[in-house]
Amino acid sequence: MPWVYLLRCADDTLYCGWTVDLDKRLAAHNAGTASRYTRRRLPVELAWFREHPDRSSAMKAEAAIKNLPRPDKLALVRGERKGLRGRPEQAYGRHHGAN
Repeated sequence: MPWVYLLRCADDTLYCGWTVDLDKRLAAHNAGTASRYTRRRLPVELAWFREHPDRSSAMKAEAAIKNLPRPDKLALVRGERKGLRGRPEQAYGRHHGAN
């Protein structure tokens, strides 16, 4: 199953991505081999993730999340629906907290 995820980087920025293997992708990010962005901001930790029914859905959710302002991304991390400023939470998939 595809997943969309948010990472919290060492500099407190957030990185959004999607993958079919969450554990392997997180390990690749922390090894510095998954993304130029996270390579310069190690270590990273999984802050939020959601499962999606297919790759297309995951890619659409990733694009939608990348367009969110930071406060809305933080609301997702906290599991707060009200923080999405009227955006339908369903667009982002089923919630799985990273805590």
